[in-house]
Amino acid sequence: MSSIRQIHQQLITKERSAVEITQEILDRIEKLEPKLHSFLCITSASALDSAQKVDAKLAQGETIGLLEGIPIAIKDNLCTQGIPTTCGSQILKNFIPPYESTVTAKLQQAGAVMVGKTNLDEFAMGSSTENSSYQVTANPWDISRVPGGSSGGSAAAVAAQECIVALGSDTGGSIRQPASFCGVVGLKPTYGLVSRFGLVAYASSLDQIGPFSRSVEDAAILLEAIAGYDPLDSTSLNIPTPNYTQSLGKDLTGLKIGLIKETLGDGLSPAVSQALQAAITQLEALGASVVEVSCPRFRYGLSAYYIIAPSEASANLARYDAVRYGMRQEADSLLSMYTQTRSLGFGSEVKRRIMIGTYTLSAGYYDAYYLKAQKVRTLIKEDFEKAFHHLDVLICPTCPTIAFKAGEKTDDPLSMYLSDLMTIPVNLAGLPAMSIPCGFDQDGLPIGLQLISNVLREDLLFQVGYAYEQATTWHQSQPTLD
Repeated sequence: MSSIRQIHQQLITKERSAVEITQEILDRIEKLEPKLHSFLCITSASALDSAQKVDAKLAQGETIGLLEGIPIAIKDNLCTQGIPTTCGSQILKNFIPPYESTVTAKLQQAGAVMVGKTNLDEFAMGSSTENSSYQVTANPWDISRVPGGSSGGSAAAVAAQECIVALGSDTGGSIRQPASFCGVVGLKPTYGLVSRFGLVAYASSLDQIGPFSRSVEDAAILLEAIAGYDPLDSTSLNIPTPNYTQSLGKDLTGLKIGLIKETLGDGLSPAVSQALQAAITQLEALGASVVEVSCPRFRYGLSAYYIIAPSEASANLARYDAVRYGMRQEADSLLSMYTQTRSLGFGSEVKRRIMIGTYTLSAGYYDAYYLKAQKVRTLIKEDFEKAFHHLDVLICPTCPTIAFKAGEKTDDPLSMYLSDLMTIPVNLAGLPAMSIPCGFDQDGLPIGLQLISNVLREDLLFQVGYAYEQATTWHQSQPTLD
């Protein structure tokens, strides 16, 4: 499958039409979905209509942008006007938003063609996309395994070439972890760089929207399109949007990279460890210097996250009360309507996190848990800041293991939570990070390398990621699902 720039060239030279490209993608979705289950909603009619508009512009000799006519998939926790947005939950089964999220509105204005809404763990709570109340998405590299989560549908769709690029959301690794499991590029931007308006909230101080792609360049193009200040989002950063593609092609000579010591050792699978060492050797061959660096509070990220995120989720999900919108279970009293609706509408993982969050925010435990977790969050951020005083980029494995079997961890939530061990501290600190393919294990399953930079230094992620990608062939491998 071609990249964004290659498709753009095909369109302007009239080698292919936007309708032909879109129909090819829709045909592939129809063929693969019985195995993959990446999509919750396929928008064939509107996609072809959007593609026809691009072809009409080209027929009239008009200039088109890079994203015009490019098929894209959207995670189903981003509001799309007139198109169902379920968050993978029964409680929003029939919800059709009356407004558009800022990022999808920007993509519409850029001429991108939305082919559908992708599956996710319910309300983005999970690491395997097994918590969706509608279906379980399969990993294109091995359909007996999970694609990661919570943005597993978007990651699987990109890996299986059911779209060119996709959007996901990342609260504790929900873009980078599935990108690693599915062998694609996944980027979590700096907190506030991309508007969250229209993103159904899980944990508001952690959530961030970002791109999935099969190449670093496509991720840079997509981030440019969705980044920027938005007055509708009070956490949006009022800064100019950089031209990220200008960072591509720069060499790594003199760049200082830190390998986070706390991500090594016990718990790291041999295949991941070997791929990491090979990636370090490659980065050094490209001119970068790689040294070990300690972020001593990195290991406490998981514990702090599973207090902060459920606490925010408890507050955010209180709005689903069967009164204003969403599912309603009729009952004899108002209290019974609340409890029966939430009992039937929410899945077990969502209920678990609501209960944890409500407990940690309660009067007797707020100081002991929530306040202490916020203090640890500050210490984790200080460790990163100290490291970036003398280093340009930090690296570590994206995940300690490769994709696990479906059903393997569903009865062990703590084991599932450990999948995000490497990614969570980045969200707590509000930093940007990107997962890029860096190898395969003995069974041909992808392994991801995580690149982390200081706030608003996405340009360094693209510089390092692109240089590494061009020097290797991992990103060229494709699953043979079909």
